[in-house]
Amino acid sequence: MTRTMAQSSLVETPVPPSSKLDRLSDLDLIAAINGGDATAFDVLYFRYRDWVVAQAHRFTGDSDSALDVMQETFLYVLRKFPGFRLTANFKTFLYPAVRNLSLGARRKSARYQTDATGQQNLENTPAPSEAAGTASDLKSVLDGLSEEHREVLLLRFVDGLSLAEVSKAMNIPLGTVKSRLHYALDLLRKDPRTKAFFLG
Repeated sequence: MTRTMAQSSLVETPVPPSSKLDRLSDLDLIAAINGGDATAFDVLYFRYRDWVVAQAHRFTGDSDSALDVMQETFLYVLRKFPGFRLTANFKTFLYPAVRNLSLGARRKSARYQTDATGQQNLENTPAPSEAAGTASDLKSVLDGLSEEHREVLLLRFVDGLSLAEVSKAMNIPLGTVKSRLHYALDLLRKDPRTKAFFLG
């Protein structure tokens, strides 16, 4: 497989791959890519592109930046071939790359924002909802968490990673994952806007 073939698939949005390849596991797809099958790379791309965009959007808050990060992430993956060996869940492997690329994109974007733009955004931010226990309340409380606590919470409960996978993805000890998760959940349980989510 040449790099040019896979790069063009990221730019031109290929036709979805065949259902035969789509039924293969990530490990089987990676073996096929290592063997030169560019279509197997397309399958992997289609399987994870939406997840990568969602992760990137969490960090950047911008749809265009998230799409840029997605492209950069899969180009990063492509450079691992041939010879790539997957030693963890593929999301666990992808997450550090998505995070680092997203934070880089966010820093780059921040350099172009003026103080006036930041002030305008603050003035246009709506007040929190008065009703307790709504989805907007949950979002508001999550936004109030530190990035490190929110990150652990979302990886565990939104993305479905195990505690060990979160530990590997974030490159932090398992005990730190547990501590951050406990702290974040405790805040959500105690906050009057979100404690209703924990009843029953």
